[in-house]
Amino acid sequence: MGFIINWLRVLVERVAKENQLKLTIGGILITFILIFLSGSCGWLIERVFLTFKYEKRFFSILILLISLSSALAAKSLYQSVIEIVNLISPEGDNEKIRKARKKLSFIVGRDVQNLNKDEILRASAETAGENAVDGIFAPLFWMFVGIISWQFNESLPGPLALVWIFKASSTIDSMLGYKKGNLRWLGFAGAKLDDILTFIPARIVLITLPFCCRTNKSTFKTIKQAWDDGCADSSPNSGISEAIFAHCANLRMGGENFYKGKKVLKPLIAKSAPKASKKSIRRILNLSLRLEFVWLLGMTIMMISLKI
Repeated sequence: MGFIINWLRVLVERVAKENQLKLTIGGILITFILIFLSGSCGWLIERVFLTFKYEKRFFSILILLISLSSALAAKSLYQSVIEIVNLISPEGDNEKIRKARKKLSFIVGRDVQNLNKDEILRASAETAGENAVDGIFAPLFWMFVGIISWQFNESLPGPLALVWIFKASSTIDSMLGYKKGNLRWLGFAGAKLDDILTFIPARIVLITLPFCCRTNKSTFKTIKQAWDDGCADSSPNSGISEAIFAHCANLRMGGENFYKGKKVLKPLIAKSAPKASKKSIRRILNLSLRLEFVWLLGMTIMMISLKI
């Protein structure tokens, strides 16, 4: 997906140059092409599964499961964040801090070269909370929608086609969805589509995550406070995701960030909570794994109940 996006971006920018309308249209075309190719590839693999689901059951299920697993980033998210956390020590070893900044730069968009130990931990906590929805729960949601769609007609896009469509929009957003230069127009369509496809999963996480943790507040109060904090963010989804993880793991997020040297003040989330620590980041990662299990269990129960 990344290769195709980069190739199409170069082509569109060569043709559109600085013309905002042409860049916007080019961004729409990039989004459509990648969505179509990703969905079509998923749909074709589903045809293989459905064709051989009785004659070569093991083979067809294996292909489908391997393909579906490619859309889930639980393991890579956990490993990426925990590697950074393990480099942070009370002594503040400069070499380890330098390595932590480098690893952090692979998973966040902010400037990392001047971040201190506390800022590295906060950035790690925020990306763990935000990417839990993009990397785990939104893909699970669209897989389930695809399974439901097969109950109406097996020729419709199923779990793999829909989850690869979501991953395509998410990849476009992560590569082009920035409000700077040509990307302001080139990435507009992909960013908006990603917002739409993540809207429902982010809010289901908001409602379900408090049931997987223990806090000194009621479940309703936790959801309400996270909703209020998350809605203050400019993003309709990442703010909600970060906020519910912050309140459930009891740590403060938000504050001053720098992007390409430009200072951006993000709204404070759970401002009365303590700052991010290695322990609270591990709580976020464990909460993600716990909620993933709850979602899978819930989906299984629903499918059994609906006799899917």
